[in-house]
Amino acid sequence: MEEDARDHFQAAREAAKRGRDPTCADETLALLLGHASRVRPAKVLEIGAGEGFTSIALAAFAGAEVTAVEKDAARAQAMRENLLRYPPSPGSVSLLEGDAGEILPRLNGAFDLIFLDGPKVQYRRYFADCKRLLKGGGTLVSDDVLLRGWVRGDPPKKRRMLVRHLREFLDLLEGDGDFQTQYFEYGEGVAVSVKRT
Repeated sequence: MEEDARDHFQAAREAAKRGRDPTCADETLALLLGHASRVRPAKVLEIGAGEGFTSIALAAFAGAEVTAVEKDAARAQAMRENLLRYPPSPGSVSLLEGDAGEILPRLNGAFDLIFLDGPKVQYRRYFADCKRLLKGGGTLVSDDVLLRGWVRGDPPKKRRMLVRHLREFLDLLEGDGDFQTQYFEYGEGVAVSVKRT
């Protein structure tokens, strides 16, 4: 992506963050791109792609082949438009529109990097498929897992169910001996889990 296109891309991403697109925090994107530049993933899966900015960045800046899953029809359409506006060369992005809970069980192959950024109450439901689809030595990056510290603390009453689901997901992740997990205080908290070979 040329410098001028990069500037337009960043401006569009900032506008999306101010709007209704739940694109990841700048620090989270920097972590993803930094990790991708080190490990050079050939295949990436993003669950909860929104308007596509993270998928486009991973494909353009890391040269990855990205498979993106997005359920919301308006966001999926915005992602299609963004893919035309910001072609992600040298990588590529394929959009699968629909419920990740239905799409993931049908996917085959192995991914080097999975970015989990869909509905938080579904993380535990997606975990088994994420593990199955991730190569040995690959990385699962789970966004928004600490929710302002509520997951490790005392959440407000209206957030307790969501926090309970995230705690169950983290229990699955931390209790699985095939993963080694680190946490980062970026955005709402990021878990970076490397699958042992």
